[in-house]
Amino acid sequence: MSLDPPAYILSLQNNIRARPISWDGAVRAKTITDDDLKKIKAIDKVRKEQRKQVIEGDVDTYTQLLLGGGEVKSIFESAAKRPDILQYMLVLAEDLVDDIPPLMKSLISHPEPFKHLLPLLKQSPNPEDPIPLLASALLSTLLGNAIQASSKSTPQIDDALPKVYAYIAQLSKQSDTNLQDIACQEYSVLLRTTKSRSLFWKQRKETLDPLIDVLRTAVGGRDTDSTLANGSGGASSIRSTESNFKIGGSVSLQLLYHILLVIWQLSFEGKLVGRGLDEDHDIVPLYTTLVRLSPKEKTTRLLLGTLQNLLSTNQKTLLPAATAARLPSILQNLKTRHLTDQDLQEDLEKLTTLLDEYTSSRTTLETYTAELDSGHLRWSPPHKNAEFWGANASEIISMENGAYLNKLAAILSKDWASDKQVLAIGCNDVANLVKQCPEKRSQLERAGLKARVMTLMQDENESVRWESLRAVGEWLRYTFDS
Repeated sequence: MSLDPPAYILSLQNNIRARPISWDGAVRAKTITDDDLKKIKAIDKVRKEQRKQVIEGDVDTYTQLLLGGGEVKSIFESAAKRPDILQYMLVLAEDLVDDIPPLMKSLISHPEPFKHLLPLLKQSPNPEDPIPLLASALLSTLLGNAIQASSKSTPQIDDALPKVYAYIAQLSKQSDTNLQDIACQEYSVLLRTTKSRSLFWKQRKETLDPLIDVLRTAVGGRDTDSTLANGSGGASSIRSTESNFKIGGSVSLQLLYHILLVIWQLSFEGKLVGRGLDEDHDIVPLYTTLVRLSPKEKTTRLLLGTLQNLLSTNQKTLLPAATAARLPSILQNLKTRHLTDQDLQEDLEKLTTLLDEYTSSRTTLETYTAELDSGHLRWSPPHKNAEFWGANASEIISMENGAYLNKLAAILSKDWASDKQVLAIGCNDVANLVKQCPEKRSQLERAGLKARVMTLMQDENESVRWESLRAVGEWLRYTFDS
């Protein structure tokens, strides 16, 4: 999928192209050689066809100009103390690799294609400094092509890619949406192979997390649906934030699209990333909300494509999350729209079929135990359904010799710092189990549930404190009654 270059970068490049450079002064100062200058003048400020003809007639010479070789220094090494020349040559090099495929092929075949460009990423701590920005654009182009051209990774790619990801990640953390958009587009150029996607995932704390934060900003925060009166236990529910979601306001449509594109590319490694996206980011409820609020078919297409990739490869873990997030009903509503994108229609049909097969084969109890099996609780309908607990509490306690009590205890034993609602839901479930089966309190206590909910009464999150108080209250009520 080809993207237009970021407008911010295009504007910067045009500005630099228009600046005069004292080439003769650079030769007199021995910053560059006469030979360097002749090569540059042969291709600078000339028609594209003439430039292409000159370079294709001497590809090795121009590869050596840019990357060095033998006794010859790279122009980026020679001009290290001349920011004006560095900027100009970074722009010129980007033009050349975009327009002349034989030069691109020669550059990525060089023994050290990234050696003299990587240090430019550290030229300045200022994220708006032109040299690191232009260097990252050129490196992303070169690396993206090198990754695709090589059937297996090389030491040069293995060394360069983490460093480029780390620089791009710093751009994505800036408040300037232009810089965030540049980061997304450069990620997209790189995420073309399993190797590059796997490394992106390995560095996910710095690469992925800032992008998810932007999506959460777009939908108003993490979902919560506690039984706490008036829902005041933490972040507001994503099901009530549609009025706060303004494309073109805090999150532009362009930035939204490019973030979704990056995560869609990552989702092709569904088996690798699915569980982590669920545990760290509650990805299915987030994407379900984004589907409901999606302003354009192109964003909806990426959302459904990502969900299809993730759900089809993580059915045991993510299908319970999809039903809890009410994704099936969102998809049914989507089917009533007049959709023209064929890929979108195909993914919509695949997802609907996958979810229909899952839900039609599950009882309510099986839906609940599947959530426990997944290790991640959500406010799905069974949790607050009194009839469900009246009919199934005893069976849940006794199933497989208490295995599901132990699974609930294991879920509650975790910190869940980034998703406190899991703890609130678990405490809600304990309260219902005690209420419906007071005679089995000792089994719950042996599983460690009583001690844990008592500890959670001191939790910093209001919803967790409320739900744990309810659970302890049920225990005390039956203790006093007995």
